[in-house]
Amino acid sequence: MNAMILAAGRGERMRPLSDKTPKPLLKVHGKSLIVWHIERLASLGFSQIVINIDHLGDMIIKSLGDGSKWGVNLLYSDERQSGALESGGGIINALPLLDSEKFLVVNGDIWCDYEFETGYDLGDDLAHLILVKNPGHNPSGDFALHKNRVSNDTKGRYTFSGIGYYSAKLFEGLENKKMPLAPILRETAENGRVSGSLYDGKWYDIGTPERLKEINAASL
Repeated sequence: MNAMILAAGRGERMRPLSDKTPKPLLKVHGKSLIVWHIERLASLGFSQIVINIDHLGDMIIKSLGDGSKWGVNLLYSDERQSGALESGGGIINALPLLDSEKFLVVNGDIWCDYEFETGYDLGDDLAHLILVKNPGHNPSGDFALHKNRVSNDTKGRYTFSGIGYYSAKLFEGLENKKMPLAPILRETAENGRVSGSLYDGKWYDIGTPERLKEINAASL
């Protein structure tokens, strides 16, 4: 299974820090957010990682290179000419590089100690989402979870962590254009083809300067 890190976003809520530094390169305890992901993915057996880039993408390429320092192969899905395609469009655009029937996708602006699985079995599902308890900035949650099935119910909702395992079939027939991921997942969940699990380990959404300060003050 290959992996993808979403790293193309402008990071509007992280301004002014993201004006000169792409959000995935911001430091958490002295190490770039995206490097935390790469190191963990490499240690768990992932050997090829796709990273989509747009805003200040050249800085990401210069910082990470080809991935050889971590023993992985880094490939870049370049969105700089089209402009950031959002999460759904970014994945669709990267499918030729992912070149896999199933793959892991993780947001570049989170920090977690979740252990990514190289061999996750989706079975007949098209997606498996990792959910977390609702943080203060998202009290209503995103998706409901009942007996490992994800739904759009309004009760029993948790927050989508930004970590998901996907079948390439989830994106079949979709146009390569700017597109959010959430509507794709909601439609698929409505059809009963999304599973999920609740993760209760350490997880931070590094969306604002305040949250960046919070994690840098915390013990990891």
